Amino acid sequence: MAQTHILIVDDDLEVRDSLRDALSSEGYLCNSAANGEEAMTCLEKSNYDLVITDLNMPIRNGMDLLKYISAYAPKTSTMIITAHGTVETAIEALRKGAIDYILKPVDPEELIYRIRHISKYRRTLSENISLKKELGAKYNFSNIIGNSPAMKQVFHMVTRVANSTSNVLITGKSGTGKELIARAIHANSPRKNEPFVPINCGALPETLFESELFGFKKGAFTGASQDKDGVFKSASGGTLFLDEVGEIPVHIQVKLLRAIETKEIKPLGSSNPIRVNVRIVSATNKDLLKEVEEGNFREDLYYRLNIVEIHLPSLRERQEDIPLLVTHFIHKYNHELKRKVKGVDNETMKALINHPWKGEVRELENMIERAVLLCDGEYLTIDNLQGANMEDPVSGRHFPPALKQAVREFEKYHIRKILEQVEFDKSKASEILDIGLSSLYRKIDDLCIEC
Repeated sequence: MAQTHILIVDDDLEVRDSLRDALSSEGYLCNSAANGEEAMTCLEKSNYDLVITDLNMPIRNGMDLLKYISAYAPKTSTMIITAHGTVETAIEALRKGAIDYILKPVDPEELIYRIRHISKYRRTLSENISLKKELGAKYNFSNIIGNSPAMKQVFHMVTRVANSTSNVLITGKSGTGKELIARAIHANSPRKNEPFVPINCGALPETLFESELFGFKKGAFTGASQDKDGVFKSASGGTLFLDEVGEIPVHIQVKLLRAIETKEIKPLGSSNPIRVNVRIVSATNKDLLKEVEEGNFREDLYYRLNIVEIHLPSLRERQEDIPLLVTHFIHKYNHELKRKVKGVDNETMKALINHPWKGEVRELENMIERAVLLCDGEYLTIDNLQGANMEDPVSGRHFPPALKQAVREFEKYHIRKILEQVEFDKSKASEILDIGLSSLYRKIDDLCIEC
């Protein structure tokens, strides 16, 4: 078997030398570069199996180098190594093609362990890419997770309305997956081969509503240098998804109602109506009937949009679906983030099921993505969830009944949480915890805290 050829890139000479010595002693063939520009020159001259690069460098940083490798050396894997890494930059690097990341100061044994596993990731990379595409390519029932009675009712309604041309109103709290349902309706309808055009009405300034919906002609207003189609015309023959439909201003609601009734639109600056054939699926987290009563939404428009209503239950109304969702998101982010998490332990699953989930499924997905990224073992634990916007991360923990043991367990949990927040900088952690550094080291050993 050929030697693994590694390029180490860091502006710190001591770091470069120490890593090269450690890896060379394990039989790896190593070269080094002081910055991204030098590394690019090395990559032009030789083929490398792996590049280990710092993120923050004075000449062409790690993200520039990662972009270069993705474009010009796609068979080369990249590991990010940095003292300034955050979860956000790590996720960004992984999504842009990095295969792993590790924080300084680097444990040589940990680095070697990860490098050994990179070869396994490389062998399954093509499979991971195809699976990732499969996850996002189709919006059908297999992409909507749920086996609860509430979700079975949703599936039943989608099946019944998909083949019709009737307008559908999807209601439910933010984060429950209303766009997924809209896409499922489209994907299972006779219009599935025609455009699905979404527009977020809550994100549009009031002055742009009419032009975004109906388009405009060149010269219709200052800055209109060419004709532009609105979403109605873009979606003609297919489905127009009006997300957050309750945010449409009242004066635009009148024109929207006319477009629905006449199946015609008139772009700004034009006197000629255009025929359009669209099915409208709308979504809202508001009580539109209440909005009608308060004069914020036209009653005639409400009944035009709400031929059929599909209500999405909150996650608290379908707790039995949480284990299915957790498994789905672990599978998804194993492929996206190149991890091999098998599942969650029992304590963690109980915490997830009992969490209030004010952000609904979107919050759950974000939490699992972060936990998968931070997990070093085979199963997600409570510790992987800390700092992930849980209102009360301790509420799902089950401490021993004996006070002394419970205090010990909480102390372990709290110290670990602070260490994670400061990226395991023990000096900073001791300051936050208001204990001496030597005391922190003793507690880490006594409580068997992994760091």
